[in-house]
Amino acid sequence: MLANFVIYSHEDQSIVKDWESTLSVQAKKRAGSFAVKSSYVVGPQALEACLSEDINLQALVLVTPLCAQTLGQIKALRPSLDLLVAMTETGQTKQDRALREQYGIKQLIGMNDQPAQQVVNAIAQCIEHRAATPFADALTQYVKANRDSWHTPGHFGGSSLSHSDWANHFYDLVGPNVFALDLSVSVAELDSLHEPHSVIAQAKELAAEAFGAKHTYFATNGSSTANKVILQALAHPRDVLLVDRGSHKSVHHGIIMSGAQPVWLEPSCNHELGLMGPVPKQAIFDAIDANPNAKLIFLTSCTYDGLRYDMAPIVEKAHAHGIKVVVDEAWYAHGYFHPKLRPTALESGADYVTQSTHKVLSAFSQASMIHVNDPDFDAHRFQEFFNMHASTSPQYSMIASLDVARMQASMEGYGRLSQALRLAQQLRDAINEISGLRVLECDEIIADSLVDDSISFDPTKITIDLRACSLSGAQLQNRLLDSHAIQVEKYTEHTLSLLVTIGTTASKVERLIDALQQESRDASLVETIQPAYRLPPLPIPTSRFVRPRDALKLLAEDVALKDGQGQVNSALVGRVVQDLIAPYPPGVPLLTPGEEINSEVLEWLARWLQSDDDAEIHGLNWINGKAYFRCCLMDEGTH
Repeated sequence: MLANFVIYSHEDQSIVKDWESTLSVQAKKRAGSFAVKSSYVVGPQALEACLSEDINLQALVLVTPLCAQTLGQIKALRPSLDLLVAMTETGQTKQDRALREQYGIKQLIGMNDQPAQQVVNAIAQCIEHRAATPFADALTQYVKANRDSWHTPGHFGGSSLSHSDWANHFYDLVGPNVFALDLSVSVAELDSLHEPHSVIAQAKELAAEAFGAKHTYFATNGSSTANKVILQALAHPRDVLLVDRGSHKSVHHGIIMSGAQPVWLEPSCNHELGLMGPVPKQAIFDAIDANPNAKLIFLTSCTYDGLRYDMAPIVEKAHAHGIKVVVDEAWYAHGYFHPKLRPTALESGADYVTQSTHKVLSAFSQASMIHVNDPDFDAHRFQEFFNMHASTSPQYSMIASLDVARMQASMEGYGRLSQALRLAQQLRDAINEISGLRVLECDEIIADSLVDDSISFDPTKITIDLRACSLSGAQLQNRLLDSHAIQVEKYTEHTLSLLVTIGTTASKVERLIDALQQESRDASLVETIQPAYRLPPLPIPTSRFVRPRDALKLLAEDVALKDGQGQVNSALVGRVVQDLIAPYPPGVPLLTPGEEINSEVLEWLARWLQSDDDAEIHGLNWINGKAYFRCCLMDEGTH
């Protein structure tokens, strides 16, 4: 492993050049887990080139006097780099001290009064701090100690399976280390997720530093639970919440648990493609003005298809009314580590952010993080709500994977994301040359209502338009899987979605291109591009009878979706649903618990079911092959 550090001066100085040469000699002599190499650059242009091109760059030594513009340039391009300040003979100015504090530069070294070996060691220590994985290391050391287990879990390090005639095939499949790493809270030296004070606490602090947060929490059952924790910690019963109706269902579940009253923000929709997007900015502003007493606003950025809000003005508007901003960044944990993907929600001022570290970085499935920058944060209260949802028997391998994923993103995220972005563009270019296929760009995905909202786009999300091809999304994804052993992220009737990550390789890209070319040759082209099935606008329920949590507590009865003649049952009009009803795709709730069913909703369902024999409606109760709504039995006076 190579860790480069660069000494930067705004103007060429022979004394600095000589100093760098001395440090270079000492760097070559240094022994350690990684090699250290130094260089010297002069002027903003050379610095920018170095920041952009040197993927092994890990630390910058800035020669005083410091420059705010230079520090801003560094943070904009490579925020993860360690920054140190080298004092010249003139020492520090008051401005130097202020800039050091503003940009969090802690290391101060002397060019004239510190031995070269000591300076190199100081730089290496900074790099080693970021490269540390305290929890993963402690777990590794414990496993290597090869201790006998007399505690949970009951497989006792896998011995229950390795000695089994019936189950040893599973042990052979996953390997001995999986079971050796599967430990319990009985192992005190591995710390506690519920009350961290040692290696888990250290890993969390490093994660907060890496992602630009004041506090970070490790969630071992996904962003679904992370969203619920935040909603329960912040929202009290009857609090008003401004919520994107198209939020992940965990957000809706969190609202139910909190007892809060949501005010739904209707998401935009590209009706030609059936792709849901962000809530229009003006609709958000109008909702804030209409509900100045709202406790928080909950948005999703980026969406499944890569659409991102211009978050800063939304945060500014919300904060002006005392409203907290919570952002589901489940699909954007990588964003902070490359300038083409920033700013993130945290950088834009969001108070709470959830990220599925497993979706786009190197953590195990379900491994996620909660990042907090709320100036009014109550750590004790938040930990209590976190503990309500976190298992008392967390999977330690998952925690270790979060530790390692953070380290990797900090140390080589820039280089790996640069490669991912290049491969994503290569894939786009190649797909656009295949007959019948075309990759959609941001302005083609967003709805008309978003054209003035400065929506940005994550280019690692690739959506292929199939309207000029005779294959549907389902057919093409099945062919890729059955004939080429390629699994895609998702599909709709007329689109196929691919995910490019830091794990994408050039050979995978070539295999995918070859497969798409072959399937395109085997498929017929349509004579004229047919419009996709137009998804009609989602009808908005006209009234709300009860809060979602209260609706779940009422007695309910099943009412059939269709009547005896096979038509949508008009007896449903005026009834209040108990479950979340969401047609899929797109998966946006048509009805949420406590909302009244009206004729417009039923007419929409009728059109939906007639247009697609394979249409799914999540939340219906299926009894003997027939679909039913769970409808609340309303007590007199319930509202």
